[in-house]
Amino acid sequence: MSIRRLFLFVPLLLVVGQSFGQLNSESARIKQLNVYQDSLASLGKTFINNENDLERKNANYQFIKTLVSALKTPNSFLFPFDSVKSISIINSPDNRFRILSWHVVNQDGSYRFYGTIQLNTGGPLKMFPLEDYSPLLKNPEDSVTDNRKWYGAQYYKIVPVYAQKPYYVLIGWKGNTIKSTKKVIDVLSFNNDKPVFGMPVFDGNGKGRKRVVFEYTRQASMLLRYVPEQNLIVFDHLVPPDPKMKDQPETFGPDLSYDGYKLKNGRWVYQDNLDMRNIPDNSDNQLVDPKKQALEDKKSIQKN
Repeated sequence: MSIRRLFLFVPLLLVVGQSFGQLNSESARIKQLNVYQDSLASLGKTFINNENDLERKNANYQFIKTLVSALKTPNSFLFPFDSVKSISIINSPDNRFRILSWHVVNQDGSYRFYGTIQLNTGGPLKMFPLEDYSPLLKNPEDSVTDNRKWYGAQYYKIVPVYAQKPYYVLIGWKGNTIKSTKKVIDVLSFNNDKPVFGMPVFDGNGKGRKRVVFEYTRQASMLLRYVPEQNLIVFDHLVPPDPKMKDQPETFGPDLSYDGYKLKNGRWVYQDNLDMRNIPDNSDNQLVDPKKQALEDKKSIQKN
C-alpha cells in the first residue's frame, strides 16, 4: 500500500471505529434504561396493589431511588418509560420539560403524591423533585408555592399559555380520602428556571383563584378536560344531593350540566351552563385511580 493510500485509509478506520463505539454506547444506554424500566414497573405494581402499608411504602422508596438512577442516564429525557403503568409521564407540548407523577395510598385511605419535573437539557440531568405539601396547605386556591410545597396531583394534561409571562396549565387527578376524590387545575411557571406553582389567572365563579380545586363523592366520576378547539377547560357542575349539605363537598356529584374556564387574553374566565353539543368529543385521557381501574379490569376478566 502506498503512503498516500495509507494516509487516506487510517482516517477512515478512525471514523468507522468511532461509529461502532457510538452504536455500542447507545445500545448499552438503552439496555440499561430497559433494566431500570423493568425494576420500576415491578416496584410500581407493588406500591399500587400490595395490601400491606409498609410494603407499599418500601416499594415506593426503592422506586424513587431507582427512578433517580434511571434519569441520571445520559439522554434519559428521550426514554418514554411506557411500561411503567403506575405513574403518569407527560411532556409539555413545547418539549421543554416533562412531569412524572404518581401516588401511594396511605393506611387510612388518603393519598400521598410524588413526582419530579425533568428539564430537557440535552445533557446532564436537571430535575426538581416534587414534595407533597397538601395536608399543610390550608388555602390551596389562594397559594403560590414552589416544588418543595407542591399541591400534589397526578397530571394527565399540560396546556401551554403564551401570555406576557408564559405559563402552563396542569390538569390532574388528586384522590383524597375514602369518602371523596379531588381534581385540580394548577399553573406551572418558571422563575429563573425554577418551578413556581399557582398563578392568579382564574377569574369569576365568586372569586379569583391561583389554582382550581374540585371535590366530590368517591362514588361519582367527574369530567375535567381541555378542549383545544375552543381554548376551553370544561368540567361537570358539582352540587350536593340536598341544599342542606352545601358545606359537605364529599357528598357532591355532577348534575348533568357543565361549566368551564375560557382562555381570554392570557387569563381563564369562568363560563357556566355550557352547551356540550358544541364541544368536540375527542376527550383527553382522564386519569382514574390506577388501583380502582385494576380491580375493574380484574372483574371484567373474571366475567369473561
